[in-house]
Amino acid sequence: MRFIVLVKATKDSEAGTMPAEEMLSAMAKYNEELVKAGIMLDGNGLQPSSKGARVHFSGSKRSVIDGPFAETKELVAGYWLWQCKSLAEAIEWVKRCPNPMNEDSDIEIRQVFELEDFGESPAVEHHRQLGEELKKKK
Repeated sequence: MRFIVLVKATKDSEAGTMPAEEMLSAMAKYNEELVKAGIMLDGNGLQPSSKGARVHFSGSKRSVIDGPFAETKELVAGYWLWQCKSLAEAIEWVKRCPNPMNEDSDIEIRQVFELEDFGESPAVEHHRQLGEELKKKK
């Protein structure tokens, strides 16, 4: 099972405050453990929402909302993509993570849908073929 592990934003991360060298080192060690265990597939930090935008969909209309966005607790500051046997395993790995922020913080874990979850259909097969094309480009 794949899981997206979301590091929630804080006031400091939204202000663009960069982590101290000590934190970068601790996270590098943690990421190394994840890689060696075959858990980590990808991961990155995200720039503050002030450097981003949202596209709002309303029927056939689209509108763009430039950042920053007000609700810091709803924003994401970084992510990992993990391969785990279960949600319980992902939780155990998150509990081993150094606190990624200099204050109270949250990390959210969400299971990723796999194509098999949708059953068989022409649209699912089309998605499967696109996935194969992506793998070839790596």
